[in-house]
Amino acid sequence: MSFWPSRRVLVTGATGVVGSWLTRRLVDDGAYVVVLVRDMDPQSELLRSGTLERVAVVNGELENAATVDRAVIEHDIDTIVHLGAQTIVGAAFRSPAATFASNITGTVNVLESARVHSSLVRAVVIASSDKAYGTADRLPYTEEMPLQGRGPYDVSKSCADLLATYYSETYGVPALIARCGNIYGGGDLNWSRIVPGTIRSLLTGEQPILRSDGTFRRDYIHVDDVVTAYMLLAEQGHDGNHHGQAFNFSDESPLTVRDIYDRVCQATVGHEVEPRVLDQAQHEIRDQWLSSSKARERLGWSVQVSVTDGLNRTVAWYRALLERP
Repeated sequence: MSFWPSRRVLVTGATGVVGSWLTRRLVDDGAYVVVLVRDMDPQSELLRSGTLERVAVVNGELENAATVDRAVIEHDIDTIVHLGAQTIVGAAFRSPAATFASNITGTVNVLESARVHSSLVRAVVIASSDKAYGTADRLPYTEEMPLQGRGPYDVSKSCADLLATYYSETYGVPALIARCGNIYGGGDLNWSRIVPGTIRSLLTGEQPILRSDGTFRRDYIHVDDVVTAYMLLAEQGHDGNHHGQAFNFSDESPLTVRDIYDRVCQATVGHEVEPRVLDQAQHEIRDQWLSSSKARERLGWSVQVSVTDGLNRTVAWYRALLERP
């Protein structure tokens, strides 16, 4: 609690699932928070929780360097948590140029602002993904493995990570990189994802859909554990530790898509429901999960929310959203 009251934090991507909960935690801990918002969704947890009324808002796009710079300068920002991105793999294939503009150019603008205003900015946390590693011959992914994304989204995350390392090593920008697996939790409004999509189908009486054949394996991490990871990295950045380094955050217990689907069913309706299996997933890596040994050993971080507990919390959020009068 003592660290955050004196901090002035810029959060990009604050209307997303992680951004909403992170912003709320930062405000609750006493930080002055500025959010960069392009589009506003009334279903976003940032609005539903009332957190938006407790922060300063800068309207604009990451792709506009002047907007990012204005947010940093006018609000005397000392900490940036950069979550803003186009995060849907399918959308990235449909519109790669827009994905590169958001995920790569947007990251350059954040890092460049931190470089130019180094007297202000003392920590930059870059939100990355296991997708940055691309397809690997061995699993789990560890931080020393090469970044070799191939699809548009994967490439954008590989590039963003390399840029963060470059800016840190060349210009001394205090950037740290967080790579997470599949993040779930209340507030995720991307219904094509397995957890929110299945919950919505079950709560609205529709047959859930599996886009894949159900055998793809992933690790799943609750948003509360991710928020803790980002805040911990920001503190490390201020302390001058681990600049330019990446850290994996995972529960290290991969599940097949069918496994997580069955657990969502149990949490939502108490029994299994036969899905409609499309087996049409394209442009996705079949198996991927992360090792968090570096985060455990160097940061003291570990998962605190089990999948069972996390899904119960998640279902409660969507029930309140979808079943309200």
